[in-house]
Amino acid sequence: MITAIVNFKLPAEVTPEKAKALFEGSAPKYTGLKGLVRKYYLFDAASRTGGGVYLWESRAAAEAVYTKEWRDYIAQRYGQQPEIRFFDTPVIVDNAAPALKSVAAD
Repeated sequence: MITAIVNFKLPAEVTPEKAKALFEGSAPKYTGLKGLVRKYYLFDAASRTGGGVYLWESRAAAEAVYTKEWRDYIAQRYGQQPEIRFFDTPVIVDNAAPALKSVAAD
């Protein structure tokens, strides 16, 4: 599994309510997306940062989504190109479905 952390600066006029509405508007694009296990939307008003934490089945699945077109979409929608960082995710603790999961490296 791979975790991707995506961040981008938000314009000053994006309030928490506006961020939520923008995120809810984009959420359907990720529902059922091949290779995506889970996505969390992020918003930090103090630093004007938005983004997401994505859990992917593989790095290839993530990179198939993070194309130039996707990056341009993010820039157009939120005002800045995203920064993307990838991390191997060998162990997951899920307290909603209690189990410790070890996953094979990509």
